[in-house]
Amino acid sequence: MFYKDERLALFIDGSNLYAAAKSLGFDIDYKLLRAEFMRRGKLLRAFYYTALLENDEYSPIRPLVDWLNYNGFSMVTKPAKEYTDSQGRRKVKGNMDIELAVDAMELAPRIDHIVLFSGDGDFRPLVESLQRQGVRVSVVSTIRSQPPMISDDLRRQADNFIELEDLRDVIGRPPREPSPDREEAFAAGK
Repeated sequence: MFYKDERLALFIDGSNLYAAAKSLGFDIDYKLLRAEFMRRGKLLRAFYYTALLENDEYSPIRPLVDWLNYNGFSMVTKPAKEYTDSQGRRKVKGNMDIELAVDAMELAPRIDHIVLFSGDGDFRPLVESLQRQGVRVSVVSTIRSQPPMISDDLRRQADNFIELEDLRDVIGRPPREPSPDREEAFAAGK
């Protein structure tokens, strides 16, 4: 699947990977993830894409974003948009698909293999275009959750599908238990 002299780049759809790992009952250890793919080839870049709520005093993802930024990941963030839907529920929108696709297309002439951590079927045309440019594409997601977290079209288009569950022992750690004070704050809506 991987060749030692291959120039690799990781493209991580943060919210999609988080949801897939959570559905399988584990958290990602990003230090181990980066080390695993450095072992598999010549890792040139590891991109992590996420939207951030800017008006929150404390965002639960902020410590992760800061850690990734200081530990070899190229962070691509943008402000999330908040809105109220027709039923009056607060919703957050923060799609990073275009940013990921543009970065992948720009980097394609300099790499041999892209590893896409997402199951989003919207990436199928991107994968197809990268393949036409001679770039091999592996997709990491899961079919073992209910429902599966990967689009069947994306899985079929990829050169290689890597089941996230199969990486659990290499890049996973048990989910952290919330502390009682955080649970109380969460229950109180803080």
